[in-house]
Amino acid sequence: MSQKNYRFKAIILILLFAFGFMSFYSLWNYHGSTSSQSQIAQQMRGRDFNQPGAQNPTPSGISSNAVERGQAFSGGSPQGKMPSNGDGRQRMGQPNGRNLSAGISSGNQLTFPILAYSIIFFAFVLLAYYLVTYKKVKLSIPSDKHKLLIFTILCIGLLWRISLATWVTGHPYDLSTFLNWANTAANRFSQFYTGLSTGRSASDYPPLYIYVLYLIGKAISISWLSPYAVLLLKLPSILADILTGYLIYKLAEKHLTWEKSALLSAFYLFNPAIFINSTVWGQVDSFFTLIIVTAVILLTEQKIGLAAVFFTAAILMKPQGIIFIPVLGFELIRQLKQKNWKTVFKAILAAMLTTVILVLPFSINGGVSWILKLYTGTLGEYPYASVNGFNLYSLFGLNFVKDTAKGFIFSYHQWGLIFIVLISAFAWFLYIKGKDASYVAATAWLLIAGVFVLSTRMHERYLFPAVALGVLAFIYLKDKRFLLLTTGFSLTVYVNTHYVLFETLKSINTIPFNSVLFLTSLLNALLLGYLIKVIYDIAVKGRTIR
Repeated sequence: MSQKNYRFKAIILILLFAFGFMSFYSLWNYHGSTSSQSQIAQQMRGRDFNQPGAQNPTPSGISSNAVERGQAFSGGSPQGKMPSNGDGRQRMGQPNGRNLSAGISSGNQLTFPILAYSIIFFAFVLLAYYLVTYKKVKLSIPSDKHKLLIFTILCIGLLWRISLATWVTGHPYDLSTFLNWANTAANRFSQFYTGLSTGRSASDYPPLYIYVLYLIGKAISISWLSPYAVLLLKLPSILADILTGYLIYKLAEKHLTWEKSALLSAFYLFNPAIFINSTVWGQVDSFFTLIIVTAVILLTEQKIGLAAVFFTAAILMKPQGIIFIPVLGFELIRQLKQKNWKTVFKAILAAMLTTVILVLPFSINGGVSWILKLYTGTLGEYPYASVNGFNLYSLFGLNFVKDTAKGFIFSYHQWGLIFIVLISAFAWFLYIKGKDASYVAATAWLLIAGVFVLSTRMHERYLFPAVALGVLAFIYLKDKRFLLLTTGFSLTVYVNTHYVLFETLKSINTIPFNSVLFLTSLLNALLLGYLIKVIYDIAVKGRTIR
């Protein structure tokens, strides 16, 4: 073995040891310094929060239902109502005069380090893009080092996230709600939604993620795992980040050089827009995005039946999954035109079976009406032009303005619906012009970006899947402009998420109209316009810039 190989392996081992030690040290200290989290977990074990009078691991003065369904009140919020995070759970604020940010010591302390890291990350990405595109710098890694290097990238991505997850508490209301749901699912799984009619369960999540929370609830009930309750709640999204990074690598390896495949995977894994959601906030958008990414890859590879399963699963995890259904519909219409009736039938059957399998266990006692109430209730729950989403409406100062208000002929909600129809129709036009399934990722990207920027009732995290979809679109269509667009959307997703999270930790629930909101909203609008132009160039004009 050459001296160069020894040095390479030595560096790899040092990195793995350093991050492994950091992760172990963080977990050890987390176990010894998280008494408050342990107390919450202990309060939860063996309790059923669906039962009237049961203790709820939320701050005193607020009921579980108020936290989860957005019924607590604060004078600083629109209409006196305290804004929710977009998934039916209450944002942190000061109901009943209490400062609920008290005791959250680690969150705001990480504001500057995360911001500094993010600045360095985006500067490095732009520098790398410049060197590769204009200076023609080429990175060449010997094939015998490929497996070790990608293993190192994935391991560091995981170990670093585990460490970071123990340093920051996350969004306290979201996590306390997930704790509540996990315990309820673990103790009364089939009856999880029965409290919806009386307001005791108050879950507005469709059933898929409840299966995950069931497993977490069972794990939390184990005494030696209970102190790690918050970490366990973050773990599914952390693992989803790693799996998505691995899928990106495996897909890119088929279409690009190995070096580019590894760089794209690293870009996703160490992107601040990604880990601030899963590891810092403690939200589940990474898990949702993993499902969408899998569905898009399967549909592109013409495994349409399996793709239908995952598109259906996305809807049964978050109502936002409906945004991506047109992509499956476009491909099914193409199959009908080609008279592939069997393929279409299999896809429809797969979607129906997936729905039955996931919904049936919760419907044994109360029929199926609960699922219809859940979706209709969730979709109409936040009637604002924008709900801290930095989009077109926030750009014009309409954050948390009722979407029933009129803005040039129509109400804002009506404008949002019009824009959804227009962007879907235009996406279909581009998909038809693309003539093959390689445009699935780009079409899905256009839909999520278009709906976020142009539709009402958008929350700060709804644009999250755009980062992964941008990477997939580049892999399939190989236009370098997609790299800039993906970097741009990474920046806006990060800024929107970071700003809302850390302002929330300071008890600021409604983001005021300021330069950060204005510039990020403007950039999102410009990025959408440029994305439309690039996809149009490729699909209609046949012009690809490699």
